[in-house]
Amino acid sequence: MKKSVFYHAGCPVCLSAEHEILELIGTDNVEIVHFGQSKSRIAEAEKAGVKSVPALVTPSGNVLHINYGASMADVKA
Repeated sequence: MKKSVFYHAGCPVCLSAEHEILELIGTDNVEIVHFGQSKSRIAEAEKAGVKSVPALVTPSGNVLHINYGASMADVKA
């Protein structure tokens, strides 16, 4: 099974959502991408349809925007 991908920027809202996602989905089923550590993956997230973080992209390609931590423009700045 393909993993979901959880994108975030490391803010408190994002870190709280990361904890919840890992509890719900499990570490084996989700890849965590922290833009502060992996800026090169910002374009990948935007191509997948991520408009703000935190966001979860499901294996079928659906983008689930969780709360509102930062826009992608803020992440790129």
